[in-house]
Parts: sequence; C-alpha cells; structure tokens
Amino acid sequence: RFGLEDGRSRTLEEVGQSFGVTRERIRQIEAKALRKLRHPSRSKVLRDFLE
Repeated sequence: RFGLEDGRSRTLEEVGQSFGVTRERIRQIEAKALRKLRHPSRSKVLRDFLE
C-alpha cells in the first residue's frame, strides 16, 4: 500500500484485489499493524534499530 516494494503507492482496492480480500479488510489489517508499530515497547525496538 505504501510502495515499499517498488515505490508505487497502491489503493486499498488494489491491495485487496492482490490478496483476494475487500478493501475494508485491508484497512483493518493496516490499522492493526500501525497500532502495533506505535505501541511503546515495539516503537522503542524500531527506534533502536534505526539508530
């Protein structure tokens, strides 16, 4: 969705078609993943990794 693979951003609809699910399900998965990444324990690990 964010173009990490090839630099091209994709819509929820495009990602959903690739994985055979609805755009709403992609939105839910994306929201859950971002919530996890923002969690303090995980974000510290990510910050440490980037330093």
